[in-house]
Amino acid sequence: MSPDTERDLVPRDDALRLLHSLNALKEETHSAAQRWELLDENGHVPAAPSYPLLLQHAADAQDLSREVLRLAADFARRSHHTTRSGEIVLRHLATAATMSSHAAPRFAETAEGALALPRSTHPTDRQDLLNRAVLDHATGRAYLRRTSESLRDAAKELDNHLDLQRFLAPLARQGERPTPPPAQPGGRHR
Repeated sequence: MSPDTERDLVPRDDALRLLHSLNALKEETHSAAQRWELLDENGHVPAAPSYPLLLQHAADAQDLSREVLRLAADFARRSHHTTRSGEIVLRHLATAATMSSHAAPRFAETAEGALALPRSTHPTDRQDLLNRAVLDHATGRAYLRRTSESLRDAAKELDNHLDLQRFLAPLARQGERPTPPPAQPGGRHR
């Protein structure tokens, strides 16, 4: 394998570690987007959405975002983010970092709206607050889904990169030349 080709590869152990982290975080964000419901089983907003529960959604989304940001920052510090595959992975991680950082404020706004509901006396104001809560919560969940999709895309790119490495490994072994034996002392000289 040429030195240029080797330079363009993400080290296998690093790629496997990152792939494991990407898949775990992808599942966490996807699961959160599916689990965190505002609407009841009939598709209606509860009369009094739980402020503590909605605030917990915001806190948990913040924790997920911190993990995504940490993963992206760690990968960006490594030299292999400049490889062709590394650049693609980093772009997906950057998108995931941006999407995840938008989710927590939406859940916090939902919680704030839920806290204001009991104080609203006018039916129109109450309906506006409920509509806004539904929209904010759905938007937060959408950001988590987009985060999960970006993490999935980064994992796919890394998996393709590992497939390429598996393909190139036998070729690299075939291209290796045996090293000549060391010169024998006292051998003939011409």
